[in-house]
Amino acid sequence: MNKFVKWGIVAVIGGGCVALGIRTFIPQENEELKDAEETLLPQSATSKALNVNAHILKPHLITDQLFVSGELIPDEEVDLSFETSGKIVDIFFEEGSFVNKGQLLAKVNDRQLQAQLARLEAQMPLAEDRVFRQNALLQRDAVSKEAYEQVKTELATLQADIDNVKANIDMTELRAPFDGIIGLRQVSLGTYASPSTIVATLTRITPIKIQFQVPERYAKQMKNGTRLSFKVDEQLDAFNAQVYATESSLDNETHKLTVRARYPNTDGKLLPGRYVSIELKNNEIKNAIAIPSEAIVPEMGQNKVFVYRSGLAQPVDVEIGIRTDAEVQILRGLTAGDTIITSGTLQLRTGMPVTLDNIN
Repeated sequence: MNKFVKWGIVAVIGGGCVALGIRTFIPQENEELKDAEETLLPQSATSKALNVNAHILKPHLITDQLFVSGELIPDEEVDLSFETSGKIVDIFFEEGSFVNKGQLLAKVNDRQLQAQLARLEAQMPLAEDRVFRQNALLQRDAVSKEAYEQVKTELATLQADIDNVKANIDMTELRAPFDGIIGLRQVSLGTYASPSTIVATLTRITPIKIQFQVPERYAKQMKNGTRLSFKVDEQLDAFNAQVYATESSLDNETHKLTVRARYPNTDGKLLPGRYVSIELKNNEIKNAIAIPSEAIVPEMGQNKVFVYRSGLAQPVDVEIGIRTDAEVQILRGLTAGDTIITSGTLQLRTGMPVTLDNIN
């Protein structure tokens, strides 16, 4: 083979390789250019529209409500016991009955005290007569003033002894300290009672108290006269009550404030110990701008909302106010008539095209 033929073959093979290289390079370059162009295009031109729900803002009344659990407690309650020791000789009350303040409920043996009282009272006429005669003699200077003061002191001492015995007799009587319902008795006739022996429990339930706790942020709103409503199991109707007192400080563990309210309970149907559901209406704001809670997107310590504008989702920073069960008050960032997106908020990005399915 001569050298001209060899150079011809080399030229043909070289040309083929160059052509193949050009064909391989051009599609790859076109793909890179296409990717670069897509990167430069707006997201709205390359993304598929996301189907979302929306809400058109309208000013309306919102109420800052708080729902907590509480317990009914007696207005007054005391475990009744004697102030002295002795054998119970009489019980004057019926279990579960209503008793009046001062009513005699039970009594322990006081015969020894009664005997002492009788002896002392028998000495009173003589002591009083001595004072009278000594005073008459003193007027005529027939006795010294010292002798008169002596019999006068004896009379005062005798009267003090009588008062002391009467006080001890009173301690043998168990009387109701206030109007209320007396519970089951814990003793029987003949029981030897001491100050630590509980005879029965006396409870006043008219009115009745409601005790509950509120979070720290509501503590300042709990004032005397604050109104609330509560419900008990198996009762459809709500009862209205008023706050009358609060604890002086927050609970160290829960950081909540203990509050007490009072309900008249004139019919006595509500009994202590029942749990209740309490609703507190703290503030009512008219013409407020409020949005569904699910529309809020927390991000880097800020709250934002996506607004529908010309088919695209645009984020707006907002300042929020009070929260209810379903809504959040917007103080800044939105106005009446804005259309906010309420679904798919975690998938939304700035300028993403959206399609509105449902509008409320």
